[in-house]
Amino acid sequence: MTRYEERQKLVGLIAEGLHENVYHGGEQKITEPRKESQAKSEKVVSLEEAIRRCGLKDGMTVSFHHHFRGGDKVLNLVMAKIAEMGFKDIHVAASSLNDVHRPLIEHIRNGVVTHISTSGMRGELAREISHGLMDNPVVFRSHGGRGSAVANGDLHIDVAFLGASSCDPMGNACGYSRSPNAKSICGSLGYALPDARYADKTVILTDDLVDYPNTPTSISEHDVDYVVVVDSVGDSSKIASGAIRDTKNPRDILLAKTACKVIVNSGYFRNGFSIQTGSGGASLAVVKYLRQSMIDQNIKASFGLGGITAHMVQLHKEGLIDHLIDVQSFDRVAAENLRDDPKHKEVSANEYASPDEPGAATKFLDIVILSALEVDVNFNVNVLVGSDGIIRGAIGGHPDTAADSALSIVVCPLLRGRIPCIVDEVTTLITPGATVDVVVTEYGIAINPRRKDLAERLSAAGLKIVTLESLRDRALKVIGEPAPLPFGDKVVGVVMNRNGEVMDVIKNITG
Repeated sequence: MTRYEERQKLVGLIAEGLHENVYHGGEQKITEPRKESQAKSEKVVSLEEAIRRCGLKDGMTVSFHHHFRGGDKVLNLVMAKIAEMGFKDIHVAASSLNDVHRPLIEHIRNGVVTHISTSGMRGELAREISHGLMDNPVVFRSHGGRGSAVANGDLHIDVAFLGASSCDPMGNACGYSRSPNAKSICGSLGYALPDARYADKTVILTDDLVDYPNTPTSISEHDVDYVVVVDSVGDSSKIASGAIRDTKNPRDILLAKTACKVIVNSGYFRNGFSIQTGSGGASLAVVKYLRQSMIDQNIKASFGLGGITAHMVQLHKEGLIDHLIDVQSFDRVAAENLRDDPKHKEVSANEYASPDEPGAATKFLDIVILSALEVDVNFNVNVLVGSDGIIRGAIGGHPDTAADSALSIVVCPLLRGRIPCIVDEVTTLITPGATVDVVVTEYGIAINPRRKDLAERLSAAGLKIVTLESLRDRALKVIGEPAPLPFGDKVVGVVMNRNGEVMDVIKNITG
C-alpha cells in the first residue's frame, strides 16, 4: 500500500469517528474506538480529590456565594470535608452568610475556621459571633466593595467553591438548567463571578452535570479547574425567604405606598428612568404599587436593577420595564426568566456596583428604595446590627446604590416592637447620611437638608414632610429612653466602606 493509500484509509477511519491518529517517529498509532458520545473530562473529580488537587493548605482562603440564600448546601458540605481532611486556620470568604450556615460555629470552636469575610450574617452563627466567639473580627464589605476587593487583591481567594444549577464536564456553569433532570435553580451567579475569575483555583459543585457544551454559560470553563457532582447544591424554595419574602404586613404596605408617592412626585419619574429595590418587605413592595402609576402616566423604565423579583419580571413582561439587570435572582420566577429572556441580563458584582468600574450599573441608576434597621438624625443608616447589639443583617448593595443613585429612598417604621428605628446615633454606620436623600416612615417623610429641590417638589405635592428629630422624639415618647447596650471591649466585626477603608467597628455584646 502506498503512503497516499495509507493516508486515505486513515482519513476514512477518522471520518467514521472510529479511530484517533497519533504520529510517533513517522509511524501512526490507531487507538481504540471511542465508546461514549462525550469524552470524559479530567476536571470531574470527587470533592476530596478537588481539594487535594487545588493544593489547599492551612491558613488559606476559600470562598462561597449565597445565591441559594437559606437553601444553600455547598458551604456546609465543603467545610465539613475540609474539617474531615484535617485543615486548620481557614479563612471563609462568603458573599453572605445565613442561619443555614450555623455548622460554622463548631468549625470555629475547633480551629478549622479562624477568619471570616462576608457581606452579612444572620441566625445563631451571627449571635455567637456577636457574643465574641471568634478571636479575629469578621470583615464586612458591601457587594460592590467585595467585588472590588477580590479584583484588586485586597481579598485574595485561594480556592473558590461555587455551586451551580448546571455544569458540563469542562466547567461551563450557570444558575439554571434546561435539563429535565434539573434539581435546583438560583438564577444569576453575579456574586460568584468575581470569585471564579480571580481565585487561584475554582471548583464548581453541581447536582446537574449536563453534556458539553452547557449554553448559555455564566462561568466559563477557562475559569474552572475542577467539577464536583453532588446530590444537591441548594433548595430553591428557600431563596425567597426572610428579608426578601413578599410582605403582607399592613405597615409595610403603607410604607411602600408612601414611597411610591415620593417617587412619582420626585422629578425622576419620567420615561427612561431606572430603579432598584433593596431587600426588606416594604422596599420590595414599592414596585407593585408603582405599576399603576406607570400605566396611568404612560411612563416606562429603561431598566430594573439588583436583586430581581417576580414583581420586576411582571412589569418587564408588561412592557413597563425594558431591561432587567440581575446580580441576584430573589425568587424562582426571576431565575426562570433569566434563563428564557434575552432582555434579562446577568451581571457580576463588579459590573453591578464596584466603585472601580466606570460602567458599573449603579452609576446609571436613578432611583433606589432601601430598607433600614436604624436611621439616625444625620441620615446615617444601619442595616447590619440590631438595636440589641446582635448582628442580624447584611450590608448588601446598600451603600453602593445610595452613593451612586440620583435618588436614594430609605423606608423604615418608627418602631419595631419596643425598639426605635429613628435614633440619635446608629449602632453601626453602614451607609453615610450624605448619600441618603429621603427617609419614609408611617408618620411622615424626612428629606435630607441638602436636597432642597426634593423638599420643594414633595411639599408642593402635599406630602407630609417632617424632620428626623421630630420622629426620634415621637419614638421616645412611646418607649422612653432606651438603656445603653452592654457592649464589651472586644472587636467582633470591622465594617469596610466601599473603597476599602475601615468605617466602623462592632464590639461584642455582653448581655
